[in-house]
Amino acid sequence: MTLTELRYLVALAREKHFGRAADACHVSQPTLSAAIRKLEEHLGLSLFERRPREVRVTPDAEPIIAQAQRVLEQVELLEQMADHQRDQLGAPLRVGAIFTVAPYLFPAMVPKVRKAAPDMPLFIEENYTHVLRGKLERGELDAIIVALPFSGGGLVRAHMYEESFSVLLPAGHPWEKQKEIRPEQMLEETLLLLGEGHCFRDQVLELCPAIDSEKQKNLVQIEGGSLETLRHMVAGGLGITVLPDSALRHNGYRDDTFVVRPFARPVPTRTIALVWRDSFPRPKAIEVLRQAVPREGLVSRDAAA
Repeated sequence: MTLTELRYLVALAREKHFGRAADACHVSQPTLSAAIRKLEEHLGLSLFERRPREVRVTPDAEPIIAQAQRVLEQVELLEQMADHQRDQLGAPLRVGAIFTVAPYLFPAMVPKVRKAAPDMPLFIEENYTHVLRGKLERGELDAIIVALPFSGGGLVRAHMYEESFSVLLPAGHPWEKQKEIRPEQMLEETLLLLGEGHCFRDQVLELCPAIDSEKQKNLVQIEGGSLETLRHMVAGGLGITVLPDSALRHNGYRDDTFVVRPFARPVPTRTIALVWRDSFPRPKAIEVLRQAVPREGLVSRDAAA
């Protein structure tokens, strides 16, 4: 078993196609195919299901591929230790964040990262939690920013900030006269929420038990990933919604377009965390990210109005 074979293994698991994996490894397809076959014979396991247009990782291969990724990262760490001139802040850093965090955090975070590490190329992505998890575990992302709880072995989680949820109303709404909103009131209104698959939607339903998607007669679900769509619909008088404090900025709307009201105690909140593999060999890059995220979160000045 060689490191080259492990690199081919990880590439094929990532690309799920022999041709694309070979291109990524800068070798011919027969060379990569032969190496994978040799590795399977050595391990006595079938690592992939071959199909005409794609390959699939077998269940037995998943822990092996994860370990191969860790081995390759440890090799990279050894190379860095041997080469004292290599700068941890000189190589690209790939960071992902969930849809309901990325648009509000990245504009504040990226300039600070660039200032602290001007020679470190930064690649950012927004996606669903489960997609980000898979990319992190496969080594396609170096760190991700998600909402807790977030489970998984071989991962480090660092709390970044906590933020409350508030209710966004169109101006002139009858609830404007109230100082706070009780969760059970949400059953009385047309409620705009993200569709299934979004952790923020799940958190709203979990932390506000009165908001039951099966009993909510006037529920409108948005299948996209954008809280901004919810904001635009509220602005159009189509309903009300729940937003995290970081997303309460009016973003181009007049100040009198919306009214923000907090929930009655206990106020629902979420904790945002930075997650990375415990084998990731560039702790200085992770620390730059941690320092670039405001510890107090991204509380909007509009929320306090």
